[in-house]
Amino acid sequence: MARKLFAPSQSTLLNEEENRKDLGFGQRITDRQSRLINRDGSFNVERRGTSFLNSINWYHRLVTIPWWQFFGAIFLAYLLLNSIFALIYLLIGIQHLKGIELDSYPVHAEFWEAFFFSAQTLTTVGYGRVSPLGFMANSVASFEALMGLLLFVIATGLLYGRFSRPTPRIRFSKNALIAPYLDINGFMFRIIHERDNELIDLEAELSLSRLEVLPSGERVRKYYGLELERNHVNFFPLTWTLVHPITSKSPLSGATPESLMESDTEILLLLRAIDETFMQQVHVRYSYRYEEILWGAKFDPMFNSATSNKVVVNVEEIDNHHPATLNT
Repeated sequence: MARKLFAPSQSTLLNEEENRKDLGFGQRITDRQSRLINRDGSFNVERRGTSFLNSINWYHRLVTIPWWQFFGAIFLAYLLLNSIFALIYLLIGIQHLKGIELDSYPVHAEFWEAFFFSAQTLTTVGYGRVSPLGFMANSVASFEALMGLLLFVIATGLLYGRFSRPTPRIRFSKNALIAPYLDINGFMFRIIHERDNELIDLEAELSLSRLEVLPSGERVRKYYGLELERNHVNFFPLTWTLVHPITSKSPLSGATPESLMESDTEILLLLRAIDETFMQQVHVRYSYRYEEILWGAKFDPMFNSATSNKVVVNVEEIDNHHPATLNT
C-alpha cells in the first residue's frame, strides 16, 4: 500500500522536472539588458576564478581566432623566439659564430647577425655562411633546430585544423518581425548561407526566454519552446524564413512591445545542419532581443529569375522589409 501511495507522487515530480525547460542557462539569471547569446553566436558568459592554464586553452583560441590574428600571433612568436636565441648567442660570445660580417649592418650589427643566424637555424635553412663554433654555441644551435622542428609541426597542425574545421557562414536578418501570417500573426526572421558549399538537412529549434514573477514575488527566468511552421528543410540553396505562428497556445500570444520589454524577452535559435563538403554536422546559435523585433512588417522577396536562366539571390537584401497591417 505504501508503494502505491508513493508512486503517484514520484511520477508527478518526474513529470514536472521533464516539463521544466532550462536550456542550460538556469532560472536565476535576472540581469536586464544582458543578452544570453551574442550576435556572433557566442554565449554572453564570463568565467572567473579558473586557473591560468585552464583559461588559456591555446589550441582552441588559435583555431578559432580570426585569420589576421592567427598569422599575427605566428609572426610575433617567430620574432620573439629568434630575438631570445639571438641574445643567447650574444651572451655566449659573437666570436663563436664563424663567418659573420659586421660591416653589413649600420647599427647593432652583432644582434642582427645573431638574429638571422637564429632564423636560419630555427627553420633549418642553414645557408652555411655563418656556423657555430665551440660546445656551447653548437649546443644552443642544436636545441634551437629541434625546437624549430617541433614548433613548425605544431603550426602546421594548427593551420590544418583551421582549414579542416567546417564553419558555416549563415547570415541572419538584422531584425525579427511580428508580421501577418495566414489569418493570424507570426514571429519570423530570415536566414541565408553566404558560401557556395551546400548545407543539407537543416533543423531549427526556437526557444523563448523571459522574466516572470512567481507567487512568492521572486523574479526568475523561464524558458518556453516555440513551435515553428517548419523546423526542417532538406536543402538550403536560397533563403529560409522561419515562422512561429502566434496561436492562442503560443507563449507570444497577447504579447506587446511593452510586455516583451518588461519581461526582458529574448528569442534563442539553434540551427543544426550537415556540411556537404566535409560531411560533418555543424551548428549555429543566434538570438533576438525584444528591441530587435519589429512589429507590423513583412520581408521583401530576395530573388528573381527575370534576367537569367538561374535564380538570382541578392544577399544584401536580407534585411529589406515593408510595413504590413497585423491581424486582429
